[in-house]
Amino acid sequence: MAESLTAELLLAGYANGIFPMAESRDDPRLYWFEPKLRGVIPLEGFHLSRSLAREIRRMPYRIRVNHAFRATVEGCAARDETWINEALFSLYDQLHMHGFAHSMEVWDGDALVGGLFGVTLGGAFFGESMFSRRKNASKIAITYVVDRLKTCGFTLFDTQYLTPHLASLGGIEIPRAQYRAQLEQALEVKGDFARRHLPSAQELVQRMTQTS
Repeated sequence: MAESLTAELLLAGYANGIFPMAESRDDPRLYWFEPKLRGVIPLEGFHLSRSLAREIRRMPYRIRVNHAFRATVEGCAARDETWINEALFSLYDQLHMHGFAHSMEVWDGDALVGGLFGVTLGGAFFGESMFSRRKNASKIAITYVVDRLKTCGFTLFDTQYLTPHLASLGGIEIPRAQYRAQLEQALEVKGDFARRHLPSAQELVQRMTQTS
């Protein structure tokens, strides 16, 4: 159990390959996890389907980075069951304030309709959760995240666990030892997730289809 977890200890946990979760939103306790098989998205193995590429080209939404971080975390937690409790809300807020936690957001006018948030350390991005209130909004967010990681110095996209949704986008599972080796290498480099520039929809699709 993660007793009296601070933002500093949380980052140290990520650097050592572990991450915290609560059993429910109402449980104040946090527990450390380290799966035997770790979910990752290889940055050069991301799969952009033709249908998603067409939707991004049409781009009915506006994409923002770190515009509404807390609202993005709240969107991820707005489900019947969630592992994000009040302690994690506070910790993520602290990490965001100090530049270690970021959100990729999908907006429809003034409404936040999807997004993804995660923690960064060196060249590693630890994806925590995503949500969608419009069709494919979370897939659009993750596509922009992968592009940002590839162009901003990152080498590792950790998804913690692999879901069918992530597998459809190129996510895989790797053994713990292999993950730790990739993490060690990623911590030696410096990524910059907060860079302001976002590619146009056309530029994004062109880059992603060249490698997918």
